[in-house]
Amino acid sequence: MDKTGRPGKKGKKRLFGLSLLLSILVLLLEATLALVVSIVYGVTQESPDAGVGGSAMFIFLLPVLAVFATAVAAMLSVGLVFPTAWLSDVLGRRFGGREVWWWVPVVAGAVSLLLVGAVVALAGGAGAGAVALGWFLTTAALTVPALLWRSHRERVFGPVTLWGVAAIVLTAVLGGVGLATGVLKEYRPPAATSADFVGRWSDGHGGTLTFGAGGRVTADAVDDDLGGWGPGDGEDDGDICTGQGTWTYEPGEGRWSQVVDVRVDSCTYGTWNVGGTESRLTLYQFIGDPDSWDLYELRKTSEQP
Repeated sequence: MDKTGRPGKKGKKRLFGLSLLLSILVLLLEATLALVVSIVYGVTQESPDAGVGGSAMFIFLLPVLAVFATAVAAMLSVGLVFPTAWLSDVLGRRFGGREVWWWVPVVAGAVSLLLVGAVVALAGGAGAGAVALGWFLTTAALTVPALLWRSHRERVFGPVTLWGVAAIVLTAVLGGVGLATGVLKEYRPPAATSADFVGRWSDGHGGTLTFGAGGRVTADAVDDDLGGWGPGDGEDDGDICTGQGTWTYEPGEGRWSQVVDVRVDSCTYGTWNVGGTESRLTLYQFIGDPDSWDLYELRKTSEQP
């Protein structure tokens, strides 16, 4: 209260609409930061070469994704952030006689535990480390907007935007520097030779390709219905591939372009991409759209046919 008996500026609560906009802003900044981290992390992980189509499609759909993300952030703000901020104030007054900030992470932690537990149950379980990390990140992501929701500060949008953008840019720069200097190891397929492929390769479900040292290959019940395009008429016209033919290793112009060319009369496919690591080579083809990263993989089971 000031001398006139009216609430002072520090006790003046922000309008619900403004708090909602602030929460949406924070959640969008957090989502962007998480996206940058996931991109940098993804570069270091084993992955197929899906080409540049996915990036071009992402840019094309960016306006739609932005609208969708804003709508999701609004729903999360109303359904999670506002209840967390409100409940933390209620518990503070109930057990301490006044609102205190530290009730926010306590409530956020409890809410996050329920959310992560539900996700883990639906997913059929997860490791203790993954659960702990998910709980911590969810708690942090919920705590920040909830703290700002209950804050009485004026002119908070500018600083929040500034610090949020700075955190995103700094993370991107550090990730780029880490990749450029080798501190973070960018994934690249192993450099292979023809001799590395001689032997039997299995899909783990009974399908095998056996490569001979003389360039002959034997296919046995290899899946030949991958939702892609077959030769000639543009339709996938087989279910399994069984037969004999020839194979050659094509190193291409770099590790991402190396393939194994397999020619079997009864099979619609022609080339297998090379992936995996130096100690665990894989051969793969895309199932349907390459952007989905849904793969049909073969792994080596023996050194000789």
